[in-house]
Amino acid sequence: MPLIDLIAGARPNFMKVAPIIRALEARRAAGGPLRYRLVHTGQHYDARLSGDFFTQLGIPEPDVNLEAGSGTQAEQTAAIMICYERLLLERRADLCLVVGDVTSTLACAIAAQKLCVPVAHVEGGIRSGDWTMPEEINRMVTDAITNWFFTTSEVANVNLRRAGVGDDRIFFVGNTMIDTLLANLDRLRPPPFWEGLDLTAGGYFVMTLHRPSNVDDASTFARLLDAIAAGTEGWPVIFPVHPRTAKTLRALAGLPASLHLVEPQPYLEFNYLVRHAKAAITDSGGITEETTVLGVPCLTLRDTTERPETVTIGTNELIGANPAHLAPALARVMAGQWKRGAIPELWDGKAAERIVVTLEKLLCV
Repeated sequence: MPLIDLIAGARPNFMKVAPIIRALEARRAAGGPLRYRLVHTGQHYDARLSGDFFTQLGIPEPDVNLEAGSGTQAEQTAAIMICYERLLLERRADLCLVVGDVTSTLACAIAAQKLCVPVAHVEGGIRSGDWTMPEEINRMVTDAITNWFFTTSEVANVNLRRAGVGDDRIFFVGNTMIDTLLANLDRLRPPPFWEGLDLTAGGYFVMTLHRPSNVDDASTFARLLDAIAAGTEGWPVIFPVHPRTAKTLRALAGLPASLHLVEPQPYLEFNYLVRHAKAAITDSGGITEETTVLGVPCLTLRDTTERPETVTIGTNELIGANPAHLAPALARVMAGQWKRGAIPELWDGKAAERIVVTLEKLLCV
């Protein structure tokens, strides 16, 4: 009975691993052969970024918590590698399954391969082309040592083929993050501040910003916020503040009155905000996928994206980080002239089921 290590270490991972757990348990109840061990690396240790997601998404308590904690990129990578290597030496797994592109993804893939434990990468093959992003380095290194790739789009498949990966190692399955979204649509609920801020569906914007190029420099960040406030014409802008962003915000004075700073939101509350927003303003990748499925206009304050299907097919547009580019884009939103978009192929809520069926074929021969 093969044992799979499911690696989860940061907020985006939890959304992607939850449906895989459900699919594994459903197959197991029907006599399926696969067992799993949920490994929480401890990369995100704040309950707002971790614990709430486990509770809301029905993820079981981790079998192992590596408790890697915070630190620089190198410190965190090293801590996770050391702890995960120790776990594998104590009880070896038959497969290390990593998701996404965070530090835990890279670190556990390296530790596994050095012990000759094969690696499967869910969301393999995506690329932004921007080497200044730590996530891009994580993607490239992880994919260089991955045995089997579970991909979200044909674009990712092409990227892998260009890198020399054979089709027998690429499995186009869809998007497990969308599995989670669709499974929880009926459970989404307004955050506690909904009534206090007098919010109404379609009557506000939701914003997330945390990329260093947008938030680390106080003057750059202030210009962006002023441009957003001007372009949204005084409508409420709900801004769940990432811990990284909070550091710069403390150095700013005179924030726009329409900007409402709130704590990072749990999954159900945050996606309720996204679903009912006039539009989303972000520099995140994952939110562009959710807005595409929900049909919500999305303005990405970046020049590149690792999810081009959200632009070519979905509701997302790359606005860039220049504040001057916000005014015309927001004007189209306010005038109701944003593109409608469509849902990419296989973003149908069944990606995890396809992954588990494929893993059974790969590991039970």
